[in-house]
Amino acid sequence: MLLGVIADDFTGATDIASFLVENGLSTVQLNGVPDNDDAVHAQAVVISLKSRSCPAEQAVEQSLQALDWLRRQGCQRFYFKYCSTFDSTARGNIGPVTDALLDALGESQTVISPALPVNGRTVYQGYLFVMDQLLSESGMRNHPVTPMTDSNLLRLMEAQASGRCGLIDAAAMDTGADGVRERLQQFAQQGVRYVVLDTLNEQHLLTQGAALKDMKLVTGGSGLAIGLAHQWAQPGQTQAQAAGAPQGEKAVVLSGSCSTMTNKQVVRYRQQAAAQAIDVARCISDAERERYARELSDWVQQQSGDLAPLLYATAEPDALRQTQQQYGVEAASQAVEALFAALVRRLYQAGFRRFIVAGGETSGVVTQALDIRGFHIGPCISPGVPWVRAIEQPVSLALKSGNFGDENFFARAQTEFPL
Repeated sequence: MLLGVIADDFTGATDIASFLVENGLSTVQLNGVPDNDDAVHAQAVVISLKSRSCPAEQAVEQSLQALDWLRRQGCQRFYFKYCSTFDSTARGNIGPVTDALLDALGESQTVISPALPVNGRTVYQGYLFVMDQLLSESGMRNHPVTPMTDSNLLRLMEAQASGRCGLIDAAAMDTGADGVRERLQQFAQQGVRYVVLDTLNEQHLLTQGAALKDMKLVTGGSGLAIGLAHQWAQPGQTQAQAAGAPQGEKAVVLSGSCSTMTNKQVVRYRQQAAAQAIDVARCISDAERERYARELSDWVQQQSGDLAPLLYATAEPDALRQTQQQYGVEAASQAVEALFAALVRRLYQAGFRRFIVAGGETSGVVTQALDIRGFHIGPCISPGVPWVRAIEQPVSLALKSGNFGDENFFARAQTEFPL
């Protein structure tokens, strides 16, 4: 095992797993920390947690459990994977988890590299951009759980972590891997614990991979995985994606993300297929939620169009704020997640085997409701969003991070990989 990845949500895990596979490393994704030490035969193992927005102490505990399991497998290099939009709160969880992993490994320095240029996430002078906007001016400023109101990665990291942060800027990155390594050594001598890496293009990711291939712990989005995989892949080595190719005739689209792109995707798909919005009021009480899940399941089964029906809790920022004010942020989120869980179990019993899911939290709920322990990684629908197939049961899923994919993603996931 060349690399052990600890991912803070389900879509982030499939995101990085797809880039590792595409760039030459055999990869298995596991949902949660396994409860045994059975060997996993892959060059990279990605453990997906649900730790992005839980209490920091819980995120640290889960991440250390994942680290311990990977070390017992003989893994020597580790990757803490978070979102390319650096989703976090003032208290964490990126800083506390990074500190805990560094301390557990006896290391004093790591890098911060959330960039994914192919999806418009770049870092310049330490500021994170989403397409042509600063993070704080993008749709992420309205995220219901982790609103991002600052774009400066150095400030964000120092506010929630225990050390100082430095920057290797784009000009230094252009000097190549040796120049990056030299700057890292200089920062280490100065006691700088975290180093933000400017990243404007894929060549910068390849440079980072060459410079960091021997670093025990790196942190970032999925982009850095491209550079690292290039360092370890053998010439001519490929990963067959047939094991993860989608199967199953009955499909449904479930959307829980309220990101800017998912809102656009929902609007587009409603013009193409049957769709129904989730009524949050009917999700609050347990008894009513069960009745509602049964009604929605029946509705989905009654649809007969060429494209799968859509159920969505996706909402524009103003509507989302009204819902949160009425029911509370956590109460509304947990109620909708519980509805999706009940609904997915019913649909599985009715023979549905393809689930197209938007949103990291929603994806976690779906995989847990179906008791899926791990995935084979299949072909990509969009960069960072592959089809995956459960290892132990005949279920295929497309787990999409909120802002990933183009506006026609939901339809393309089906038309390019027909039922």
